[in-house]
Formats: sequence, C-alpha cells, structure tokens
Amino acid sequence: MTLKQALAGKEIPHSIKENLVLIDVEYWGFDACQHVGQLVIHRELTEDVKDIFAEIKAARFPIEKIIPVSQYAWSDDASMEDNNSSAFNYRNIVDGQNLSQHAYGRAIDLNPRLNPYVKGDFILPPGAVYSPEVPGTITSDGEVVKAFLKRGWDWGGSWQRLKDWQHFEKRE
Repeated sequence: MTLKQALAGKEIPHSIKENLVLIDVEYWGFDACQHVGQLVIHRELTEDVKDIFAEIKAARFPIEKIIPVSQYAWSDDASMEDNNSSAFNYRNIVDGQNLSQHAYGRAIDLNPRLNPYVKGDFILPPGAVYSPEVPGTITSDGEVVKAFLKRGWDWGGSWQRLKDWQHFEKRE
C-alpha cells in the first residue's frame, strides 16, 4: 500500500503527518517462510527500524504479520487481537489523556497476543498470556530486545509499574 492509503480514514495533524514514512520490512513468519510487511514510522527512525528488522530476520524471530493499523479501521484492539505487529497509530496511551509514542510513529509493537500489555489484572489484548518459552515471545536476553536497545530504544518489558512486553519506543 502507499503512505496515503496507510494513513487514510483518520484525522492526523499535519505536523505529525509530514514526518511519517511507510517502509517495507522483511521478516520470518510462523509458517517458516519469509514475508514483507509495512510499518508507518517517523522518518528519523527509518535506518534504525530497517537495521533492527534485518537483525530480527537474521535471528529468525517469528512474527505473525506486519500491517498498518489503518487496515483495522484504526482499532488498536482489533490489530492486537489479530496478533498484528504495527507502529504508527494516532491514539492516546492506554488509560491516559496524553498521546502515545505510536501517535508520532516513534513506537513499535510486536506479536501482541504473545507479548501483552499487563497492568495488575488488566491485560491487552484480553486473554493474551506472556510465556517466554513460546516462539515469537520477546525476552530480555533475546535478539529482539538487543537490536532495539543498542540503538537507544526503550522496551516496555523492562518497565516497573506495568509490563508492555510488545512495546518499543524511541523518544525525541
């Protein structure tokens, strides 16, 4: 799809939209085949993201799918439920009033059904379970975390008051 198609159906401020790009990334699927997905990200992160996904692919870390959230009618819940990995989504943080780093194209979520958001008994997507032994699950000593951290990204799996195992972000 094109960037215009990937951003269709949502009112996005021009100051944010002008900094977004659509990139193709290669990855290994759970079917043991190579696939190409698309991420909408902040243009400053293009090289980081290309390099990170090259490392993830080299490690043969499986990813279910990578499709812009616009294909889910901008529903983060629907995207997560489908185990879709994504980046840009113009939305607020969970249970908050502030914009998420996803709203700037500065965050990426991977395999959310395997790497849920957990705050106490609240889990997104509902019913998801974090089991480090399951392929596609992100772990602190795994290649996915290493690839992001060495480029200055933060991982939600290392947060103290909640765990967002799927989430990586790089603030300005």
